Amino acid sequence: MKLFLKNIVLTVLAVIGFVNVQAQESTKKRIDGIVGIVGDYVVLDSDIDNTFIQAKATGYDTSKFSRCELLGTLLENKLFSHQAIQDSIVVTDDEINTMMDSQIDRMVEQAGSIDNVVKYYNKKNYEEFRGYFFDIMKENELASRMQKKLTADVKITPEEIRQFYNNIPKDSLPIVGDQIELSEIVMKPVITKEERQAVIDKLNEIRQDVLDGSSFASKVYVYTEDKGSLQTGGFYSIDKKTEFVKEFKDVAFSLKEGEISKPFETEYGFHIIQLEKIVGKNLELRHILMSAKPSQESLDKAKKDLDDLRIRILNKEITFADAARQYSQQKETKQSGGIITDRQSGDTRFELNRMEDRIMYSMVSNLKVGEISATTQVPDGNNIQYKIIQVTNKIPQHAADFSNDYMQIRSVALRTKQNEAVAKWIANTVDDTFIQINDEYQNCTFKSNWLKN
Repeated sequence: MKLFLKNIVLTVLAVIGFVNVQAQESTKKRIDGIVGIVGDYVVLDSDIDNTFIQAKATGYDTSKFSRCELLGTLLENKLFSHQAIQDSIVVTDDEINTMMDSQIDRMVEQAGSIDNVVKYYNKKNYEEFRGYFFDIMKENELASRMQKKLTADVKITPEEIRQFYNNIPKDSLPIVGDQIELSEIVMKPVITKEERQAVIDKLNEIRQDVLDGSSFASKVYVYTEDKGSLQTGGFYSIDKKTEFVKEFKDVAFSLKEGEISKPFETEYGFHIIQLEKIVGKNLELRHILMSAKPSQESLDKAKKDLDDLRIRILNKEITFADAARQYSQQKETKQSGGIITDRQSGDTRFELNRMEDRIMYSMVSNLKVGEISATTQVPDGNNIQYKIIQVTNKIPQHAADFSNDYMQIRSVALRTKQNEAVAKWIANTVDDTFIQINDEYQNCTFKSNWLKN
C-alpha cells in the first residue's frame, strides 16, 4: 500500500495527465489551509484533494486509501525535499526549466492547448501557471535526488533475493501481467556528406555572426533543435558530473570564458557552444543543436530496403535473428540478433500493459508469436528511422516464479530493501525536524511518527 500511494503522489507531483475540468469543479470545495508543516515546506488541504482527483483520473480505486494515508505520503515527500536542501543537494533553475518544458509539451498534447492546461489548473495566465508548476517540479526533483542519495549504496545479493521470494506466502505471490519478448531490425536513412557539411557550414555561419556581434541566444531561438533549452536561449549550467554525453563535456571544458566552439558532433547531431561564465566547478553556457536531415529519396530507400528484408524473412530466405545481425543499424541490439532488453533492468521481458513506448505497443500488441510488424517510421532523436519488430515469445499472466521471473523478483526485492532503508532514515530524521500537523489530522494513525507521540 505504501509504494502504491507513493506512486500516486509522484504522479500528481509530476503533473502528468488530466481530468475533465468540470469534474474538478463539481468536487466538494474545501477551505484551503495548511494541514502540515515539515521544515520549510507545507502541505495544503488542496494538495490532498488534488491527489485524490488525479488518482481517480489515472484509474486508481480511491476507496483503498484515506486522507490520512495520503497526508503521510505527502509529508514524506516534503521531508525529502527539506533534507535535500540541508544536505546541499543542488537543483538548478535551468535544469527545472528544461524538465518543465518537456513536461508541458506532453500536457499540451493531452489537453489540446496551453490555454486548456492553464484553465485546468485554475491559473490566471501562462506566467502564473509556469511559476506554480516550477515550484512543484523543483520540490519533486529535490525529493527524488534525496531518495536516490539514500538508496545509492543499497545492494542486494542473489541469496537475499532467494530469501525474499521464499518468505512470500504462496497465496500472496505477486501477479505478473501478460509479458512479451521482442526482437527488432532498424534501418536508418543515409545522410550524405553534403547534407552533413551543409549543417556544419550553417553552424560556422552562425558562429561567425555571433563573433561579429550578434546575440547567441537570439540565434538559439531561430535554429536550435534542442527543445529542452529552447525557452532559455540554449542555456545550461553543468559540471563534470552532469549527465551529458562525453563529447559535449569534453568540448565545453576545453573552452575559455567568452569563447565559441567550432561545430562538433555527438550522437544527437552537431553543436556549437558559447561558454559564458565559469562559476567554481560549474560552466554556464549556451549551445545550438542542429542535425543533418536525410533527403526524401534516402527516406524512401530505407523504408523499401526494410520492406524487402521483411519479405525475405517471411519467405524464410533468412531468419529474423540473422537478418538483424547482418542488416540492422541499431548497434544496441544488432549483435544479439535484434533482441530488445529493458535498459534499466536488462530483462528481455516487457509487461505488455505497462509498456511505456506507445509506438512499440501499437506495433506489437496484436501480434502472435513469430509474427512481424509492418515497417513503421519511428523517431530517432531529431530524425526518423524505420523499424520492424518480431514477437518471439508471449508469457500469459501468472504468479511470479523464481526461475522464470528472477529479474522482476529482484526488482521488487531491491525496492523493498531500499524502502526499508528509507523508512529507517525517516524514523531517525523526523525527530530532528520541525513538524506540525493540523488538529484535524491529530487522530490519524501514521506509519511514521509525524505526530511525535
